[in-house]
Amino acid sequence: MNFTKILTGAAALVIAAIAPAAHAEGLGAEVNYGRADGHWGAEIGAGYAMGFGGFSLTPGAGVYFRNGDERLYGRIEAAYTLPASATIGIGARFSSDNIRPYATFAMPLIPKLRVKGNVGPKYYAVGLTLGY
Repeated sequence: MNFTKILTGAAALVIAAIAPAAHAEGLGAEVNYGRADGHWGAEIGAGYAMGFGGFSLTPGAGVYFRNGDERLYGRIEAAYTLPASATIGIGARFSSDNIRPYATFAMPLIPKLRVKGNVGPKYYAVGLTLGY
């Protein structure tokens, strides 16, 4: 079995394990499509939001799929959520030897499901977030 199949299976198991618990204790999952490290691809990741007031700090990690290859990434975001409205913040994405700062914006579609966008130098993505 090659590394691609193992990594894809592991990512699917992590997302499946997190999804039922996504509404509790700040756990969440994200699926994004964007451009990072000079390539277009899909990000599948998970994180844990620690909130205080309207502010949150969310470390996370995931797998970036691009051109038949996978790369692990980590990220951390600091954000503020307006009551019953948008979330705005800043983040940093760590992948290979690159650290990419970005701005983030999310709007709720239904409770615990948001559409999200990240924009920064040499990194931008759009997707869905479940939980947090």
